[in-house]
Amino acid sequence: MRTSPALRAAALAATATVLLPLAGCSDGGDGGGEGRSTPSGASTASPTATSEELASQKLDWSPCPAPNVAQGGGESPSPLPGGAVWECSFMDVPLDYADPDGRTIELALIRGKAKDQKRRIGSLVFNFGGPGASGVATLPAFGADYDRLRGRYDLVSFDPRGVGRSEGVECADDAQLDALYQEDSTPDDPAEEKEFVEGQKDFIATCKENSGPELPYVGTTNAARDMDLMRTVLGDDKLHYFGISYGTELGGVYAHLYPDKVGRAVFDAVVDPTKDAEQSSLGQAQGFQLAFDNFAKDCADRGDKCALPGATGEEVEEWIADLLTKLEKEPIDGLGDRALTQTLATTGIASALYSKETWPLLEQGLDEADGGSGALLLALADSLNGRSEDGRYDNSNAANIAINCADNKQRFTLEQTKAALPAFRKASPMFGEYLGWGLMGCTGWPVAGAWVTPDVSAPGSAPILVIGNTGDPATPYAGAKAMVEKLGKGVGVELTYKGEGHGAYNSKNTCVQGAVDGYLLNGTVPKSGTVCE
Repeated sequence: MRTSPALRAAALAATATVLLPLAGCSDGGDGGGEGRSTPSGASTASPTATSEELASQKLDWSPCPAPNVAQGGGESPSPLPGGAVWECSFMDVPLDYADPDGRTIELALIRGKAKDQKRRIGSLVFNFGGPGASGVATLPAFGADYDRLRGRYDLVSFDPRGVGRSEGVECADDAQLDALYQEDSTPDDPAEEKEFVEGQKDFIATCKENSGPELPYVGTTNAARDMDLMRTVLGDDKLHYFGISYGTELGGVYAHLYPDKVGRAVFDAVVDPTKDAEQSSLGQAQGFQLAFDNFAKDCADRGDKCALPGATGEEVEEWIADLLTKLEKEPIDGLGDRALTQTLATTGIASALYSKETWPLLEQGLDEADGGSGALLLALADSLNGRSEDGRYDNSNAANIAINCADNKQRFTLEQTKAALPAFRKASPMFGEYLGWGLMGCTGWPVAGAWVTPDVSAPGSAPILVIGNTGDPATPYAGAKAMVEKLGKGVGVELTYKGEGHGAYNSKNTCVQGAVDGYLLNGTVPKSGTVCE
């Protein structure tokens, strides 16, 4: 089955791929540890440290090539509406901002030029989250959705450092990842726990071996500094910005570092900057459970039109839980020689909850799995895991871990993880255990993290439109209010969307899009507290 680019892009826009215990680097437990280095570029440099040569560099734009494997592969981006072509380039940035004249790395950029050059406002820079999403590969997938904004903006995105073509982090190879994803991510006994912990150690060892010198410098603070250098090189006095999911955290850190450089900015699907990683993971457990409950209720309410048995949402959920229990004991045929395991089925369910548009695929996949075919659920899991049809993985998972672990200071021991599991099970009978074990994702990482929670206070910044979606599974609704409060008085402007799925703008809700377009194109700030249904 072919997964749509939109589903892949939506799946990548999660706060963090914490649904995969392999990738679930989170705060919590004690920090530090022997053999870990401090990420010098993350905390010691001035926010404006760069060289004159880098600040004055000229970008060489040309038609975009096909995405490489690290970006997800595929064909060159289709022309924009009207026939304009996407252009790509590279920008040099310091590896370490504490040494602005030292080693540089290249960041991959993409641009769709504004249609009305006479009324052009500037560049509108997108970050689609993850962390780990390739902006160069993702922006064209949504080109039509943002075409109104292209009326007066150059649409610009990039692969953040460590992602895709921007010195992409390398960890396990394709065969190793296939084997790792087949393993049980919710161990039930000491033997399975040992296998789980050893798998984590082996994975981290490959990251250190393949990308060790770059790992201290891939954190969010450096990505924010890169965006300010990008603003300068693009020729903009202010950074006009559209951040989605983790992109809201990146945008908040940018606003904190450069409040006087913030232009018109939108945060959609908002990360809660007040929660440490254990609290964030618990919030995600609740968010995904809410989306799962809504999916099950919708199915039950449709009666015989739903392929799954159950007269109520609770009965549908019980049936799905029984199916997953059977898969734990006996996996079924999936795709090729890969089986659908309980873990991969859970990943597939989570993947489909990112958008209400993919609920029919989830329903079909569960029905087919009950009949002995796990192909569709496995394809949904592949979309979240970054695996293409030819068996090759992009680097979104490796980048996700590296960025999270460079950011997050605290680490969980096995004992601390097991002690946290009851709270996770209570938060989500479906996803709690899965997310709870994900707390160990940064345990043993060779770089110390920068913070427990990011500082996003931005006094003096221009207004930032902050959008929360009441049914968002990955970035729960409460995060929007917390972001508004932390940005500071007169900065955050809250807008609520009563809907389903991860994010609001791409739901195509006319009220949300009208508010966003009105601000970005005309500078009209909506009233804080506006509600769209």
